[in-house]
Amino acid sequence: MILSTVAELFSSGKKHTVVEVKGWVKSFRANRFIALNDGSTLKPLQCVLDFETMDAALLKRLSVGAAVHVKGDLVESQGKGQTLEIQVSEIVVLGEADPELVSKTILQPKRHSLEFLREQAHLRPRTNTFGAVMRLRSSLSFAIHQYFHQNGFNYMHAPIITGSDAEGAGEMFRVTTLDPKNPPLTESGAVDYSKDFFGKETNLTVSGQLEAETYAMALGKVYTFGPTFRAENSNTSRHLAEFWMIEPEVAFMDLEGNMDLAEDFLKSVIGYILEHNSEDLIFLEERLEQEEKTKPQNERSPMRLTEKLNFVIENNFKRVSYTEAIDILRNSKPNKKKKFNFQIDEWGADLQSEHERFLVEKHFKCPVILFDYPANIKAFYMRLNEDEKTVRAMDILFPGIGEIVGGSQREERLEVLKEKMAALDIPEEELWWYLDLRAFGTAVHSGFGLGFERLVMFATGMNNIRDVIPYPRTPQNADF
Repeated sequence: MILSTVAELFSSGKKHTVVEVKGWVKSFRANRFIALNDGSTLKPLQCVLDFETMDAALLKRLSVGAAVHVKGDLVESQGKGQTLEIQVSEIVVLGEADPELVSKTILQPKRHSLEFLREQAHLRPRTNTFGAVMRLRSSLSFAIHQYFHQNGFNYMHAPIITGSDAEGAGEMFRVTTLDPKNPPLTESGAVDYSKDFFGKETNLTVSGQLEAETYAMALGKVYTFGPTFRAENSNTSRHLAEFWMIEPEVAFMDLEGNMDLAEDFLKSVIGYILEHNSEDLIFLEERLEQEEKTKPQNERSPMRLTEKLNFVIENNFKRVSYTEAIDILRNSKPNKKKKFNFQIDEWGADLQSEHERFLVEKHFKCPVILFDYPANIKAFYMRLNEDEKTVRAMDILFPGIGEIVGGSQREERLEVLKEKMAALDIPEEELWWYLDLRAFGTAVHSGFGLGFERLVMFATGMNNIRDVIPYPRTPQNADF
């Protein structure tokens, strides 16, 4: 007999069929009713035992958390809350779970705080909330690869160990094999990295963008989707030390084409989960609504979860220059009445999440793309405009979260790029290969970056980035 998953049994709807399924006991009531879940769906499958014929020793081994193999007749359920159930003819305990130990874990069938769940990150995917979040994360990953594959992109693996700092942030994790207690030193007393494994100072990457540009200038359209790292000592709900980035790069594409690509991409992947993950989305929406009731009125989300997702795919993204956005914000009621935490007084200000959300949720009431930012608040590789004070950058702003995508048309002019690097004290010898792109067949090209966990937060309604990645890496925390 073919083993079925719980999801397959619910979707088939075949009644009065003998089936076999394996999973974990979510709850066990009255020595008769087992709620069985195997991770394939949010809904548990009720398995009904005839306890009068069941071996007493076997019943004692059945407890919450135990792994079991069930065989029986799939029939229409007589109870509330489920459509089908298994009338069990045979059950085998594959792995026991000590009830006393279970009582100290999040496997207890009761509500737990997200903070407590993080302390047992190895068990939290067995909860309804994290099962739903991780299935959505998986679906989004598939949708991302599917979108790029269907649109002619080549998947590129950017290096994880690098000798360059793409963002110029300087907050990187060092990679070394040198003895920390007795490293080799130069004559000046500095650590001699020429004696290190790679013969130079190296770090974990903060971005695959620069390397992706080199491949875009050969293959036309490429994307990276891999881990990136920031050694930023931040414990906010939006920061991780290890996270995943999606970074497409396209040759012969200008900023306008970049905005078109990013908008189409976001609508596609969000549309995918709305179509394929409705059960998990409904559960998370109901969970979020219960959570919202505990918040003050002014802190509650203006939209339900699925409403927010449909808001993105049903509206055209409004394209607004940074200069126009500053004028709107400067003259807005929250700014004039000093209700913004960060006042907007003059052109050149770096926008905060509260400003971005005002533009999306209050002013335009649709997703917004801001473009042509001041050069001095953006990275060196962004193309300088003719006014020589703005660059061809763009950020996409979403409701409830603010910026979700950042991108630009890249600076393709060799001399201009050299001047910008010199102004920022970026040595040419460090990025000689990057400069070579501008010396051998240079062309207009563009791309953007999207933090995957930021997208998963938006899609699931989770408020803390630690709850949308299997094992979060944050300051003073590298457990599991």
